Amino acid sequence: MKAVLQRVAHARVDIGGQTAGAIESGLLVLLCAERGDADTVADRLLAKILKLRIFSDEAGKMNRSVQDIGGGLLVVSQFTLAADVSGGNRPSFTLAAPPDEGRRLYEYFVAQARAAHPVVATGEFGADMQVHLLNDGPVTIPLQMTV
Repeated sequence: MKAVLQRVAHARVDIGGQTAGAIESGLLVLLCAERGDADTVADRLLAKILKLRIFSDEAGKMNRSVQDIGGGLLVVSQFTLAADVSGGNRPSFTLAAPPDEGRRLYEYFVAQARAAHPVVATGEFGADMQVHLLNDGPVTIPLQMTV
């Protein structure tokens, strides 16, 4: 399972001109399930995201987690993180989980996030979304968990 985290001052995702989810300070989580991923991988990835110390403390050092600051999570499905461009100029997405399994793992991740964290917003799996954000820092961190 792959994720790209962006520390944001605020972020929202729109679908068809309507806001589907929005947060103030926190993390935009672009999430991709890959073939072979399991619930345990999602659990480990979520635990890492919630505890990752990438927010500034009073001394200006990255020493606080999203939980420490009471920030939000905006979780957006993004199968294109599984892109393989090694064979040419057109990406292959064969490493992505099949759509039904990708949806199940995305929904599982979101449910676990909501159980563990008070502020969780989402996009919609498989929808054409427009993501608006103000990256804070900028801080962008790729994460990958495997079985």
